[in-house]
Amino acid sequence: MYDLAIIGGGPGGYVAAERAGAAGLKTVIFEKKSLGGVCLNEGCIPTKTLLYSAKVYNYAVTGDHYGVYVKEPSFQYGEIVDRKDKVVKKLVGGIKAAMKGFKVEVVNAEAKVTGRSAEGIAISADGKEFLARNLLLCTGSEAAVPPFPGLKEAGDVIVTNREILALREQPKELVVIGGGVIGMEFAAFYNTLGTKVTVVEMLPKILGPLDDEISAMLQKVYAKRGVNFCLKCKVTGIEGNTVVYEDPEGKVCRVSGDKILVSVGRRANFKGLGLEELGVEFALNPAGRPVGVKVDSKMRTNIPNVYAAGDITGFSMLAHTASREGEVAVNNILGKEDHMRYEAIPGVVYTNPEVAGVGLTEEQAKASGKDFTVVKLPMAYAGRFVAENEGGEGICKIIVGKKYHEVLGVHMLGNPCSEIIHSACIAIETEMTLEQLKEVVFPHPTVSEIIKETAFTIK
Repeated sequence: MYDLAIIGGGPGGYVAAERAGAAGLKTVIFEKKSLGGVCLNEGCIPTKTLLYSAKVYNYAVTGDHYGVYVKEPSFQYGEIVDRKDKVVKKLVGGIKAAMKGFKVEVVNAEAKVTGRSAEGIAISADGKEFLARNLLLCTGSEAAVPPFPGLKEAGDVIVTNREILALREQPKELVVIGGGVIGMEFAAFYNTLGTKVTVVEMLPKILGPLDDEISAMLQKVYAKRGVNFCLKCKVTGIEGNTVVYEDPEGKVCRVSGDKILVSVGRRANFKGLGLEELGVEFALNPAGRPVGVKVDSKMRTNIPNVYAAGDITGFSMLAHTASREGEVAVNNILGKEDHMRYEAIPGVVYTNPEVAGVGLTEEQAKASGKDFTVVKLPMAYAGRFVAENEGGEGICKIIVGKKYHEVLGVHMLGNPCSEIIHSACIAIETEMTLEQLKEVVFPHPTVSEIIKETAFTIK
């Protein structure tokens, strides 16, 4: 009998397993592929490894801006991919070591819930039966691929985030369907290496949920670098290596590429787990279709002792959200009162320049009816940013409540905002006012000082 069984070894599952093991719970985790889930094997880590190689190459190409000259800079695409594989392998090994260190049993097999009784929850995997007092579902998500006419016939021309990471040859031309985070990060990577990139997006902007002003600024940066953006364009079909779409006026257009990346979102993995037989309730979209497992703020499903965390809930599909949700579930299993809060979940786009934001955007604040003020400054107000980003563009925006001056949101464009957004997360999580934020001592010179500088611009 296990105290906790976890199905899925991604950021939600393996972090929960670490916390449970550290607390002395007898824990088993099931993972049918590799520990680390999509994030480590097919998402966050491999893409950031590729993007860093592109950034290093860009430094070499633009070194003269800093008084450094590199003669005929070049890159080997295969070696970039090899390094990506090496990084992933190393980190997967690290998670395996952590599981062993916390005495978590790892079962490398597909698992299915087979029943529930007074004794516990029964799980079948690798031809064996397992019994646990508590179950945590962390099966993640997969790329959503719409049934575009001609998609199947296009064969291996079509790639998702999984297949594009396995490419051994750089495409000369790439068409990206979807201008969200995944689409923009791959567009940035290949654009830097010289691939001709076209982004076809149905919305009137890239990076839909992000702050409008900042997403427009990032689009402008990459448009200058040669990325072609087709916004408000609806894909109607695939013809071989060609994407057919309607422009805003209804005109039929075509764009071709060696590869076509489909990155229009992700779909929660909850089928085939035996959840319907268990009676687990699902969250529904407006059309009444299930989009994920329904949970409360303690990550509990409607079935006692059954929890869910991460992308399977269909809510906040981010690795760091999944990890925190897993922690909340384990804390409640341990009898510690804990609730999941989503007001301070950061979002990052690892393009060059980076984008990071947390809390309400200006558009969301307007839609909520809040009385608020926007304060903003160019990133160039931070001396460190100027020193390290020759000719770089950037901005910091803070959304502030008018009555109490509480920090409602912080959004930035500019390197390395991914590394400094956490201070804004803390401000929102602890409900700091702008006056309290002004009193925090930031190290000098750092780019993070831009947050404090922006706070002082309020009138």
